[in-house]
Amino acid sequence: MPGPTVLQGILADKTREIEAGRARLPLGELRSRAGDMPATRGFRPSLEQAAAKGVGVIAEIKKASPSAGLIRPDFRPAEIAASYAANGASCLSVLTDERHFRGHGDDLRQARDACGLPVLRKDFILDAWQVLESRCMGADCILLIVAALSGPQLQDLHGQARECGLDVLVEVHDAAELATAAALGQDCLLGVNNRNLHDFSTDLGTSERLRAALPAERLLVAESGIRTRADVQRLLTAGIRAFLVGEAFMRAPDPGAALQQLFF
Repeated sequence: MPGPTVLQGILADKTREIEAGRARLPLGELRSRAGDMPATRGFRPSLEQAAAKGVGVIAEIKKASPSAGLIRPDFRPAEIAASYAANGASCLSVLTDERHFRGHGDDLRQARDACGLPVLRKDFILDAWQVLESRCMGADCILLIVAALSGPQLQDLHGQARECGLDVLVEVHDAAELATAAALGQDCLLGVNNRNLHDFSTDLGTSERLRAALPAERLLVAESGIRTRADVQRLLTAGIRAFLVGEAFMRAPDPGAALQQLFF
């Protein structure tokens, strides 16, 4: 029999992490802490406003990935966040998965404290406990991956996130997943991951095909595999005005300067 895909392995690890987290900090206590958090910064409005003016960029902060291994040995989330903010980023994305991306909740806290940009918690969210954990961590938005969730799970987690003030970026990989995500309504952001989460190959054509399946006024975020100005121009030509980019910036000496060169 074939072995588990990359995504399946990550989700199995994440399920164990959630169980340990619930044992350490009960849901009720986490909910109380979330209720004491200050207002979020408005991730979706920030991205939509930037995109309406030309281009919206979610600049990602990550140390490593399963496909690329260690990406940035000299990893300083606060400095990277400040550099992004100074060079035109609309929002931040911070990897918090420890086992596979070498991330941590403290990375998100440091990044958010270093600038005024709203922040996406980039992780594999499977449970209500993680939604509240994200709010307590200081996230302004969470990622929900259609491929990782059942339909009822997706609806439930989306609803819980909105109830506690978090915006939601719903990530899809094909037309069927896009239809599932679009059914959630207008108050979620739609993201197309050009990376196949089962084998981690990338194809910018995924964003082009799915952009064509949506009404022109609906914002779509292209994620993964965006490395050159030619890549950006190709997607702009397809009608895409919002982008999430990480690895191309993380490999540069100055991530903010790389952002400036790629988009502006």
